Amino acid sequence: MANPNTETAPHLKRHRKSKPQPTSSSSAPPARVPLRQLLKVASVAGGIQFGWALQLSLLTPYVQQLGIPHAWASIIWLCGPLSGLFVQPLVGLLSDRCTSRFGRRRPFIFAGALSIIVSVLIIGHAADIGWWFGDTVNHRPWAVAAFVFGFWILDVANNVTQGPCRALLGDLTGKDHRRTRVANAYFSLFMAIGNILGYATGAYSGWYKVFPFTLTPACNISCANLKSAFFLDIGFIVVTTYISIMSAHEVPLGSSGASHVGEAAGESGSTEEAFMWELFGTFRYFSASVWTILSVTALTWVGWFPFLLFDTDWMGREIYGGEPNEGLNYDSGVRMGAIGLLLNSVVLGLTSLFMERLCRNRGPGFVWGISNIIMAICFVAMLVLTYVASNVGYLGIDLPPTFIVIAALLIFTILGFPLAITYSVPYALISTHIQSLGLGQGLSMGVLNLAIVIPQMVVSVGSGPWDQLFGGGNSPAFAVGAVAGLVGGLVAVLAIPRPGGQKPRIQV
Repeated sequence: MANPNTETAPHLKRHRKSKPQPTSSSSAPPARVPLRQLLKVASVAGGIQFGWALQLSLLTPYVQQLGIPHAWASIIWLCGPLSGLFVQPLVGLLSDRCTSRFGRRRPFIFAGALSIIVSVLIIGHAADIGWWFGDTVNHRPWAVAAFVFGFWILDVANNVTQGPCRALLGDLTGKDHRRTRVANAYFSLFMAIGNILGYATGAYSGWYKVFPFTLTPACNISCANLKSAFFLDIGFIVVTTYISIMSAHEVPLGSSGASHVGEAAGESGSTEEAFMWELFGTFRYFSASVWTILSVTALTWVGWFPFLLFDTDWMGREIYGGEPNEGLNYDSGVRMGAIGLLLNSVVLGLTSLFMERLCRNRGPGFVWGISNIIMAICFVAMLVLTYVASNVGYLGIDLPPTFIVIAALLIFTILGFPLAITYSVPYALISTHIQSLGLGQGLSMGVLNLAIVIPQMVVSVGSGPWDQLFGGGNSPAFAVGAVAGLVGGLVAVLAIPRPGGQKPRIQV
């Protein structure tokens, strides 16, 4: 009797039966894609992450400067998880069966990149758009509406782009698990490069001088710097997207040479009827290992999302003692937070270079678990530093002492290691463990994305009001993140098998 944890889903087997048998010329093992080509294809992550870095470091403070209270700032970010819940699995499904002459993944990558460009233009000009519709300095409903509209487009566009990018790397590496880890490490490396450039851009306060036309009656210096940063983001996205899509060399689905892209487990014929409800129906065929990976992913993102949402806001409020639109302390803290995230990204990039070796020597589950435990310790350190800052006596009077700032930057820097693991290891694990289901790489990324966006929705809805209930700070969300990170780390160390099927042994 077949093991229900490993058999292929019935709605996928139906199409596999009717799939034409390959000819002898096409059944030969596909040629290995050179690492240089994988590196070029992964470069698009740099352009995407440049915009994400600006989004993560500057947009939470910016929405509060537009007049949205801190308690509701996290609600604005709800659009990302919501769009990811539906858009990324659907786009993964459509890209798996796309028959465009340009390939399966490249049309979606191009369309997503173009949508990102449109969205950042709307976000950067939100204050100006509101001014054109009659907003005043103290009342900006139209600016908020334009920002939210652009922000939703941005998150949809990011989800349209990222899933096919990861799936394309899975296509190119096929069933070579080691090269799959290498490809995802390359992706993580370019995410680090994008982060470094994005956070460096966000930390610089003089972009309005480089682009003086961005300073308008509706758009102050802080707004003009954000707008200028997005112009730089557009240029970087154009360059990296061009390099990636021109290097992929995709063969259209169904052509005689399509096998060279490393098509795994009958992808081309497995998705003709796999709509969203069928995606959820495949859950009952997941093995225990797949469920463990999804569970650890969910716990990991419960930990990460409060930090990614409020990192620079925490620096501006709890460390520098400022408030949006009230003096310079808050803006100084936000820029210092961007510097901390830049250092974070340097560590992220360095870790990505050694990712495959780390996972090969210790096992990806063990590495992932230890990184989550480090993440939890860092969040606890942020809570301790918040307590120390509130008792030193400088808040509201002066800038923070040097040792407080150095400690905060050190925490941000150390968090680059677990973030690199989060950006790479789960994707490589799900790509290799879910192949027995017969799902395409695009749909596989959509499955993993469900474990990312659902926790983000919970955090988005709850963190703002929860923080407000405890005095309006960010500490409660960080405390929840620390607990989730610790639990996820322990589960990963104890339950995710090493390559070869053996669970890690904990030596006492």
